[in-house]
Amino acid sequence: MPDAIDDTVHTTIHDFNQQIIDEFRANRGRLTGMFENARLLLLTTTGARSGRPHTTPVGYLPDGGERVLVIASAGGSPRHPAWYHNLLAHPEVTVETGAFTYQAQAVPLTGEERDEAFARAVESDPGWAEYQAKTTRTIPVVALYESGDGGPGTINAGSLSEAIKVVHDAFRQELVLLRAEMSGAGSALGAQLRVNCLTFCHGLHNHHTGEDTALFPFLADRHPESAPPVFARLREEHERIAALVAELRRTVDGTATDPAAARAEVERLTVELEAHLAYEEEQLIPLLA
Repeated sequence: MPDAIDDTVHTTIHDFNQQIIDEFRANRGRLTGMFENARLLLLTTTGARSGRPHTTPVGYLPDGGERVLVIASAGGSPRHPAWYHNLLAHPEVTVETGAFTYQAQAVPLTGEERDEAFARAVESDPGWAEYQAKTTRTIPVVALYESGDGGPGTINAGSLSEAIKVVHDAFRQELVLLRAEMSGAGSALGAQLRVNCLTFCHGLHNHHTGEDTALFPFLADRHPESAPPVFARLREEHERIAALVAELRRTVDGTATDPAAARAEVERLTVELEAHLAYEEEQLIPLLA
């Protein structure tokens, strides 16, 4: 009888996860229901015994420009989740963020580094502490380092014009999450929320640098009639946004951050960035069609 119960539970979890995976891929990372504002990614590992790929939706923590963190909580189960055993045997994994898919190297954190990361997770969501309280095992925290040349990975789009919209929508969604997290901040801005802001700033800086150095020259060469007015304005907007990003960095990069000041900077950046993204799509997508 216990085996039958275990099989039923396993099937239920598999079906539930598959629904999330299907929705995640269909909507490039956007989910509805209980996970609408959750930070989730799809992690594909290689089975430790079977050697077959296994995809699991997992919560993650932004952690700068070089890595993200995932937590092997298994809801406070006494056993580590299967995906954790898989990556111990095969550290090469595939990560899907919705906008991007990339290969990564999984590295479990240890000692103080693990404890500090888990403390940040608990600070941002007390549910992690509840999971740890349910079990005697130390819940692992794993860093996923992007493999390859350090680029953003493969954009989940079928064309360059579609890629612009996909990447822009990813920034829009991140702003939605940041603003929701900011609104829930109390009298002090938590360490993980500061990391979230700084990670967003890093990603936006890299995106605009790539546009300035590669995309804009490419399009200006193909469409010289659009070069003077359009690309001059876009570069000016990049400079204004860079100044707002720098101010947000200064506001949140410290232990005595004023949440009200941080929220104000995020709102200023949101207004400017949303207008910029809309103008850029209006001007560039037709050039790439």
